[in-house]
Amino acid sequence: MKNSNLIIAGLAFASLTFSSCKNEKKEGESTTVTTTTKTNVAPEGDHKEVDVTQSFVEWRGYKLLKTEQTSHYGKINFESGHFIVKDGKLVGGNFAANMASLNSEDLKGSPEDAAKLEGHLKSADFFDVTKYPTSSFEITEVLPQTTENFNSKISGNLTVHGVTKPVSFDANVTVSPEGVVSLKTKPTDINRNDFGVTFKSPAENGVIKDEITLQISAVSKK
Repeated sequence: MKNSNLIIAGLAFASLTFSSCKNEKKEGESTTVTTTTKTNVAPEGDHKEVDVTQSFVEWRGYKLLKTEQTSHYGKINFESGHFIVKDGKLVGGNFAANMASLNSEDLKGSPEDAAKLEGHLKSADFFDVTKYPTSSFEITEVLPQTTENFNSKISGNLTVHGVTKPVSFDANVTVSPEGVVSLKTKPTDINRNDFGVTFKSPAENGVIKDEITLQISAVSKK
């Protein structure tokens, strides 16, 4: 595909949808990430291991016009992680995403094009997964809120491409009576340049947007 190797993915985490879900616009347009400085001292509480088979980051990268028609999207799988729960509430956590698992779901029907795009995104031009095999998100603060159908504001430290930045996500968080934790963030934009991912394509091949939309979906083991 002519321009398939020109679209940037994000994480992670994570990263980590992630806004590849078809109903993402029903949850509201993606928003630009808010940065805040938070302590990295882990809070006290019960650790709940993440179910990596159900936890992932959805990503979406764009050409010049930020629309679904000018984007590629896919997932990055978690390789480990845990939530921290105290008095029935989420108070912290830490997730790690395997960057080598990055895929392009929109190109499933074209394996050759998918392989080209995924290979480029994993190369030193972008995420350099050989040198930086893991991206992570450490939750440092969880605050209640009731805006735009999201019940929480989650702040923490996002590490991508060896660079750590403080970020915040709107999210829906639940902790069941049995202690199972579920978290899903609002699709949120980060700027890849902030994380040292600065590849620029030739203008004749189309301009790649600096923004990457990420949506994190995570659930603990039962």
